[in-house]
Amino acid sequence: MQITSFKQYEEDYKKSVENPEQFWGEVAQNFQWRKPWFKVLSWNFQEPNIKWFEGAKLNITENCLDRHLATNGDKPAIIWEPNNPEEESVTYTYKMLHERVCRFANVLKRNGAKKGDRICIYMPMVPELAIAVLACARIGAVHSVIFGGFSAKSIADRINDSQCKLVITADGAYRGSKQIPLKDVIDDALIGCPTVEKCIVLTHVRTPVSMLKGRDVWWEDEVKHVNDICEAEEMDAEDMLFILYTSGSTGKPKGVVHTCGGYMVYAGYTFSNVFNYQPGEVYFCTADIGWITGHSYIVYGPLSQGATSLLFEGIPTYPTPSRFWDIIEKHKVNTLYTAPTAIRSLMSFGEEPLQGKDFSSIRVLGSVGEPINEEAWHWFDEKIGHGKAPIVDTWWQTETGGIMISPIATVTPTKPSFATLPLPGIQPILVDENGKEIEGNGVSGNLCIKFPWPGMLRTTYGDHERCKQTYFSAYENLYFTGDGCMRDEDGYYRITGRVDDVLNVSGHRIGTAEVENAINMHAGVIESAVVGYPHDVKGQGIYAFVINPEMHGEAELTKKDILQTVTRIIGAIAKPDKILFVSGLPKTRSGKIMRRILRKIAEGETTNLGDTSTLLDPAVVEEIIEAAKKI
Repeated sequence: MQITSFKQYEEDYKKSVENPEQFWGEVAQNFQWRKPWFKVLSWNFQEPNIKWFEGAKLNITENCLDRHLATNGDKPAIIWEPNNPEEESVTYTYKMLHERVCRFANVLKRNGAKKGDRICIYMPMVPELAIAVLACARIGAVHSVIFGGFSAKSIADRINDSQCKLVITADGAYRGSKQIPLKDVIDDALIGCPTVEKCIVLTHVRTPVSMLKGRDVWWEDEVKHVNDICEAEEMDAEDMLFILYTSGSTGKPKGVVHTCGGYMVYAGYTFSNVFNYQPGEVYFCTADIGWITGHSYIVYGPLSQGATSLLFEGIPTYPTPSRFWDIIEKHKVNTLYTAPTAIRSLMSFGEEPLQGKDFSSIRVLGSVGEPINEEAWHWFDEKIGHGKAPIVDTWWQTETGGIMISPIATVTPTKPSFATLPLPGIQPILVDENGKEIEGNGVSGNLCIKFPWPGMLRTTYGDHERCKQTYFSAYENLYFTGDGCMRDEDGYYRITGRVDDVLNVSGHRIGTAEVENAINMHAGVIESAVVGYPHDVKGQGIYAFVINPEMHGEAELTKKDILQTVTRIIGAIAKPDKILFVSGLPKTRSGKIMRRILRKIAEGETTNLGDTSTLLDPAVVEEIIEAAKKI
């Protein structure tokens, strides 16, 4: 299954395009199935209707845990590094993890969970988060993990959309020097969530919390009432495995649905290949399990391949900007997979935090979440990889389930800030605005995929029409990624950023409409428009243009109020970096906001704004330019 030479990559890629069903059928043989498939693939992008490994039965946790017990039971599955470096790290072998997952799966059953139920997980980056995810999969329940930075309203929206029956949380979380009151946030959310029957609470930060009789139970108490024997539920390959909410170009987040069989095959195959994972190595992905990267490349991908996955609770700068480097040295990390935002943040501290650190164990470096800029690529290569560790600059999305375009470590010749070539089975295509294919090299266009792959989303939960409209209606018979892309003279791909109304802030996708809706909830705001602008650390920052006539000279205070409103409605990750108060927005006569103009102003471009003759009031642009110069 593992590609070891560029020649083999070319052969595998050719085979995957010419005979995809045979190719993926052979890859899938490397996994454990209870019953084989009768058809590898049936698909239709118009509906869309995609099925992989039809008729096959499996349980993904048997592939992530049970099948390793006989040969690798005593091998580390998860190494947990706590937020506080003074605390001991904890190692779970495959046997220990299997036992904990089975035990907690029985806790879920004891609290009324069954196959098909949706379960919301809102937890810190602790081993119990991975255990909760796997326990849901063990009993056939559908997990919906929500990142710990979201507000009570955002959580309630997600719980209600998927009608969750249970919530799993903790008393609180540590994030650097901060303590986050997770249970308090959940309590606020659950006021408006009638479908939730039980809330299981893990003790972590030992802060006082309110426990509601009949609804709230302690994790520690519940595990005492059950044993550690839990037969894995038999699942169909196309049964739902999880829902993960992601921002789109409308205000309402959408629940991306991934299924058991295809997702498992794709996450495992891409993990093994992209990182050239070797038995016994320590692999460290710095993402949060609340995002797709954590699902695919902390939990399911590595564990399906019997790897050792390092889970880190903290942040890269706490207690010092050497924290990542200390972890690498302490655990002899072989692969580091992190985000350009983290790299740029650590670059800003200069070379002192790197002094005397041992990077000799590092063999592969990886980047995820957004395109990595050339300066950060070179710093990562020289300072962390010492010119010896290939950088896999990976492009993929929540919707794709796994990495799509990326170098294969030790195989693909790399090029700074290029995602390079598609993985086997991935057929990218560049199209113009009208959907016409742009052929040849040295070209740019909108990135689409013309053939299905096993890890792709199947629907958006409860709203299949939205899935169709968002991903399959822009261009006929193509999956539209929402990203712009260039293909250079060598046929290498470089992602140039979103072409829709979605921002990529620190690798997190945030819909402009979602932020605008939150800003507009502030009592004094009449209207707002949000765009992205280049940010030295985050890649993209959020720039908000706000009409607010009632500031009474209290501009700074009003800005703080608006930031507080956004934090309360979405979460701190969506807070605008810049707020500019204006008397009007550049609109066409039909009332459409010309975000193209606002984007240019946010980027500091004030002369070449393109045609403004169609605007209802062109004078408003001059006023915005003058105001923008002052912030």
